[in-house]
Amino acid sequence: MKLGKRWLPAHILVWTYAVLLIVPLYYFLASAFKSNEEIFAHPFALPESFGFGNFRTAYDSAGLGTAVVNSALVTVLALALTLLLALPAAFALARSTGRLASAMEKVFSLGFLIPTFAALFPTFLLAAATGLFHTRLFMVFFLPATAMPLSVVILVQFMRTIPREMEEAARMDGASTYTVLRHIYIPMCLPGIATVLLLNFLTFWNEYLYSLIIIGPDPEQRTVQVALPTLKAITGTDYGVLTAGTVLTLIPVWVVYTVLQKRMQQALVNGAVKA
Repeated sequence: MKLGKRWLPAHILVWTYAVLLIVPLYYFLASAFKSNEEIFAHPFALPESFGFGNFRTAYDSAGLGTAVVNSALVTVLALALTLLLALPAAFALARSTGRLASAMEKVFSLGFLIPTFAALFPTFLLAAATGLFHTRLFMVFFLPATAMPLSVVILVQFMRTIPREMEEAARMDGASTYTVLRHIYIPMCLPGIATVLLLNFLTFWNEYLYSLIIIGPDPEQRTVQVALPTLKAITGTDYGVLTAGTVLTLIPVWVVYTVLQKRMQQALVNGAVKA
């Protein structure tokens, strides 16, 4: 009983936080099946019907099918390029002990201090100079550059926890540097890699400003975050349609999170144990 009373404030805070999350989520999902009249007249009531009319209207009006494909293409290629660059960089920094390696790690850490909008104008000039303005390809190259500081810092910390004896044993068996990275470091850093993938996926998928400026509003190339606001103008602010379109764009995020959440939780637990 004493223990139960001691934990009562914690239970109250947890349930309060859960309610603060569930209520907006319920309102958001319920609005996707309602008309404007239903949303304003009975905001928290269940929809009168669970038809998919709003979803069809959102999908057709904003061209969300093409936009989702464009976002998926840019995001997947950018994630692959991010890992291709971050893994060797983190491997080299984790194995090095000199001042130069320490300085390089600090340079990556300084990347957190650069605000996103500060690089907008130089990025615009670079896209125009390379002839990649209004193309998805430039975003594939640009997004990994913005993700490198976070990715390298996270992966370095994971790789430093791997005993050097494992690498030395592999070297004695004739393993090359690439073999050591591929067969020792990468498998043991899967929780960290999953964390990097999930965090960067959310950033890449939700990126709006640079996608709007660099790719532009072309329906054949625009990403889902650029296509979604057009529902407001096309439908005359039909909030049910707008909410339904938002739900459609969140489905890939939910799928990716479901796949990677166990790995990310494992990474957080390992970090807590080591701390």
